[in-house]
Amino acid sequence: MAQMKLKVLDLSRVLAGPVCSMILADLGADVIKVEKPGHGDETRGWGPPFAADGQSAYFLAVNRNKKSVALDLADDRGRMLVLDLISEADVVLDNFLHGSLDRLGLDPGELLERHRSLIWCTISGFGAENSRPGYDFVVQAECGWMAITGERDGAPMKVGVALADVIAGKDAAIAILAAVAERAAGPLPPKKRRINIALADSARAALVNVAQNVLVSGVDAQRWGNAHPNLVPYQLFDAADRPFVIAVGSDGQWRACARALGLADLADDDSLQTNAGRVERRDYVVSALAERVKEMGAQHWIERLQAVSVPCGLVKTVAEVLVGTNADARTGVPPSVPGSVRLPPPQLDEHGDAIRTLGWRAFG
Repeated sequence: MAQMKLKVLDLSRVLAGPVCSMILADLGADVIKVEKPGHGDETRGWGPPFAADGQSAYFLAVNRNKKSVALDLADDRGRMLVLDLISEADVVLDNFLHGSLDRLGLDPGELLERHRSLIWCTISGFGAENSRPGYDFVVQAECGWMAITGERDGAPMKVGVALADVIAGKDAAIAILAAVAERAAGPLPPKKRRINIALADSARAALVNVAQNVLVSGVDAQRWGNAHPNLVPYQLFDAADRPFVIAVGSDGQWRACARALGLADLADDDSLQTNAGRVERRDYVVSALAERVKEMGAQHWIERLQAVSVPCGLVKTVAEVLVGTNADARTGVPPSVPGSVRLPPPQLDEHGDAIRTLGWRAFG
């Protein structure tokens, strides 16, 4: 990626698109973020909290390693600069509603015909031809996530992070890099260089085994709280001092788990030797473990379980998770890909003069 030095023109905003362009930027791409004059990306105002320089935490989370230029795409000068940037770009990324760019004189189809190596990725809510706005909360509701999240007898619940947006952004980055790799082998027709990613498609695909359970069994999925529909024990338990999780994924781990907890009778119980047997007697197994672990603190049990390679862990707060990670209030959590942090998130139009004068040469 660093050798290819991709040029990515980012016309997106909010979360899914910026996640995608930040991943590419972390990997070494030059990314120009085009924003609306005066206001910029909507997430600049999504606070508090705000950093000392006025940037919202939300914006800071997904916009490092980019340069910002404020352009009015409805203005001839702004549109012409965007067209000039597109002429040298490897990738254009947008999340405009269907037909919006065409009306602005920036028809992706025409530009892909004109620029024979350009890759164009659009992220939408519900598909390339659908004009519904794509908001993570709505997608979580309509794509089954809320029906399977929350306590068993509780109300439908969204995931605590805008995960449909995040997954769609990662899907977009994967699709773009796949097109870049294919392009390197030879010229591609416009259809191969036109990528459409929908939050709804990403969210449905992310149902993985839950969707497959429904397809195989014909029985609709339900909420399991902190338990697992297919595995036992695989859930939250309350120790004497704080909650922790046990995640048994094999029959061997089960026997090791039961013995580590001092429950040899369960480890030797023939009816519990297979996961199917434990699922059948879920209430019995879970009740026995829950009663036992209340006797000591979580760390005591974690040390015993980890000593015999049983997956387990404390339920940590976000603040606890960030300790020792080199996370920074300005540049966020370190890249999850093998990349680097080179630039802090930009102020609105921070690099506007340089980009208007030098174009892509503003990166040096």
